Amino acid sequence: MTEKKIKEIINALSELSNDSAVPKNVKNKINQMINILEDDSELSIRVNKVLNELDEIADDTNMQAYTRIQILNIVSLLETIQTI
Repeated sequence: MTEKKIKEIINALSELSNDSAVPKNVKNKINQMINILEDDSELSIRVNKVLNELDEIADDTNMQAYTRIQILNIVSLLETIQTI
């Protein structure tokens, strides 16, 4: 169940990374987050790291509203994992 959600989140992050409207610096951070989620360390640590990164980039003033909404949706998915 949890691994399925992680794969879903990784897919959502990959879509964002491939979006031409997303700034390059944000794409780099997204790719780092994907690597963190694919790591074998403890799940709660990986989720917290990615949540912190997503919070940071969601505050980017250069971010388009549509992209920010996608990021916040991913944050919501991650938070459901955190409560499991």
